[in-house]
Amino acid sequence: MTSVELSDSLADVLAGVQRMIRRRLRAGLTAPRLRGAQIDLLRLVGTSPGIRVSDAAKELYLAGNSVSTLVNQLSRAGYLRRETDPADRRSVLLLPTEAATSRLADWQARRSALVREQVDRLTDEERAALAAALPALRRLARNLHEEAEGV
Repeated sequence: MTSVELSDSLADVLAGVQRMIRRRLRAGLTAPRLRGAQIDLLRLVGTSPGIRVSDAAKELYLAGNSVSTLVNQLSRAGYLRRETDPADRRSVLLLPTEAATSRLADWQARRSALVREQVDRLTDEERAALAAALPALRRLARNLHEEAEGV
């Protein structure tokens, strides 16, 4: 397989796996569906409570006004709280609500169970191949992140 074929196949497979995980997790949801960018922002705020909108935009590689729109949507839905930054009264800090924390925990548990179920369906050799590929995939993700950051 050439480098071009490998690159194209890898990008297609990764996108397809992510798309199917999200689609499967949406099935059976009782709460209103969240878009991918909304979930990404909630996850970021969940792991970095008190993050500023500008820092969230930088971390998610989105325009500040796009993140502001997401913040407004998620605030109206009851998933985000905004607090004035005591160090800079012009800035807003983002905090997850209890509803967000609960929804993220449920999402994480369901995602983990779904992927675990599918990995368990693979052969021992296929699981070993996936495990062997993880360091290279982490390096690929790190390279993409560093390049986007200009490091």
